Amino acid sequence: MPTVLLLSASNILMTIAWYWHLKHKEWPLWQVVLISWGIAFFEYTLAVPANRLGHGTFTAAQLKVIQEVIALVAFAVFALVYLGEPVRWNYAAACLCVVAAVFFIMYF
Repeated sequence: MPTVLLLSASNILMTIAWYWHLKHKEWPLWQVVLISWGIAFFEYTLAVPANRLGHGTFTAAQLKVIQEVIALVAFAVFALVYLGEPVRWNYAAACLCVVAAVFFIMYF
């Protein structure tokens, strides 16, 4: 459980680091990059321990797929709430494909 919580927090931070600036296009790119690097630093302080703690309970492939599912959920919420972009049917279909990947990686 600590692994999933740490991965969730790290993915929320990384989503913010990668996409927050889309509402601030008037800011210079160099400034946006530096701010995003600062956010990503804290993301790494969560992601690295999450993977270290989780490896052994999960395989590296399982950790990666778990991270991808969390990343998609975090991005969907961020895009909807912060960017005001609707979630479309094809996004949901793609997420179902990733859920299928989770099933295959965890149970086969």
